[in-house]
Amino acid sequence: MLSLPDHVLAFMHTFQKAGYRIYLVGGAVRNLLLLGETEDWDFAVSARPEQILELFPDGFYNNTFGTVGIPVETNGTKHVFEVTTFRKESDYTDSRRPDSVEWTDSIEEDLARRDFTINAIAYDGSVLVDPFSGCKDLERKVIRAVGNPDTRFAEDALRLLRAVRFATVLSFEIEAETRESLIRNADRILNISWERIRDEFFRILVSRDPAGGVLLLRELGLLRYILPEVEAAFAIDQKSPMRHHKYDVGTHLVESLRFCPSEKAIVRFAALIHDIGKVPTYRKNPRSGLVTFYNHEVVGKHMAEAIAERFKLSNAEKEKLVKLVEHHQFTVSELQTDKALRRFIRNVGKENLQDMLDLRTGDRIGSGAKPTSWRYELFKQRLEEVQHEPFSVKDLKINGHDVMEIFSLRPSRKIGEILDKIFTEVIEAGLPNDRETLLKRLREVKADQSSKNASSE
Repeated sequence: MLSLPDHVLAFMHTFQKAGYRIYLVGGAVRNLLLLGETEDWDFAVSARPEQILELFPDGFYNNTFGTVGIPVETNGTKHVFEVTTFRKESDYTDSRRPDSVEWTDSIEEDLARRDFTINAIAYDGSVLVDPFSGCKDLERKVIRAVGNPDTRFAEDALRLLRAVRFATVLSFEIEAETRESLIRNADRILNISWERIRDEFFRILVSRDPAGGVLLLRELGLLRYILPEVEAAFAIDQKSPMRHHKYDVGTHLVESLRFCPSEKAIVRFAALIHDIGKVPTYRKNPRSGLVTFYNHEVVGKHMAEAIAERFKLSNAEKEKLVKLVEHHQFTVSELQTDKALRRFIRNVGKENLQDMLDLRTGDRIGSGAKPTSWRYELFKQRLEEVQHEPFSVKDLKINGHDVMEIFSLRPSRKIGEILDKIFTEVIEAGLPNDRETLLKRLREVKADQSSKNASSE
């Protein structure tokens, strides 16, 4: 018997006391059986939506699928329990959603519409209902479709990605018949909106084995529909004289993802696509055998922009993804000046600096190189040091109000010109970014200007 928190049992008892049957379902049961805990609480009930709202007037219901959201507060924390009337579905002409939904009095019929056996288990607080042997599949660590897998994938093609996600996150195998059906139906993924594809794909990226997930997508024929740019990269060989790469471009991208230390989805995404520009820029000298990818980072930048648009990324996500791809080919040399390092940080953005370094770490290891080197460690140390210096006029210890006061000016373009002059002296001439020093320098500039004006009269 599964152990449920008191507030969950009390919630279920409210329905039972009113004469309704209620079951914990889906991922909640799966996670409790696997891990002994869950963060999501989803329920299936025999009550109709309007009857649910009679028991919980604070609930909200604005869909055609019988799901009522009920706010619940526990120990000062607010949750929303999703409660759905037992239902069966029919006809999925768009491979996304049912054409019709019917209420049913059978929990078994409700479970029969679900995607995989491990998600088709219900629990009423004392008894497990498991008509499709989901518990056995959990023990065997298998992802298996409920009933006919062709039918399940035709109903909602997003299940193609969900199968890969569950296999990746849980470290399960996909059962043979389900796997064959998945390969057979891979092109159905194009019927799904890119927002839904993105959300499932990002769940794979932030899993413990994102590289394994991407390789599984490729094995099943899904990658060519989701990221054809990465699929094409597996055909590009990088081995040639004077090149340290031991993998083709596609394998290198997957390995870069594998070893990228960041846990952020966008940074991992950037690691996966950072070299896609090598596909269209590939050239091989027939005499020397030398392989080149001139300006691949520039081409890759534009390809990353197209991918970001396709995946419907937010403006902030798109900006970070494109910036990481564009600047991933940065120079690491002990001969670089502080000015060059500051320019690099300005181009990348201080907020993206650690993300860029994480991408480079994945890139290095994914090329077969050592995780680091004395030159790379020195580079990171110097990046830390130069960050104590100002990167823009906004970092100066003085501002426009100081300029207006000393020069007796009203708001105008002249103020910006004076601040730009002081900033240049800080960056180029080593003027200390100290408030008293900069105020003194402002007075000197004013005195110089007054002297010039007097001599010209």
